[in-house]
Amino acid sequence: MNVLLRPARSLDAGATGEILYAFTRDNDWMPKLYSRAETIAFCGTMIDRGWVTVAENGTGVAGFLARDGEHVCALYLAGPAQGRGIGKRLLDEAKAGRDLLRLHTFAANTGARRFYLREGFREVARGDGTSNEENLPDIAYVWRKED
Repeated sequence: MNVLLRPARSLDAGATGEILYAFTRDNDWMPKLYSRAETIAFCGTMIDRGWVTVAENGTGVAGFLARDGEHVCALYLAGPAQGRGIGKRLLDEAKAGRDLLRLHTFAANTGARRFYLREGFREVARGDGTSNEENLPDIAYVWRKED
């Protein structure tokens, strides 16, 4: 699959927002806190801050990663793009030139947990959900270049 990674543009807010909104809609364990429009606006804010890299294939935006310094804020793929190496490419791009990355994922997101462990992240802490707005148990991960 031919995939281009590029910095997100303002017009990508709709596509990235749809990907994120679909994730919340398609996972029963995920609380529905925001409307589609609010989710798109949130993605627009991350794009405006310069945090977002998109993966674009022949049909449009297939996924995105948002990174603020060493913190990976979001990594989401459209359903048909999952399992095709696109998430790995986005994460490898985020690792390039860095010595450290940090992120959190929800404990219920077993696919993401397996992915991050496979990509060299290690678990460093667990939370009970009181520190995130979803009130879901989460896991903190760290990747270090020397690991």
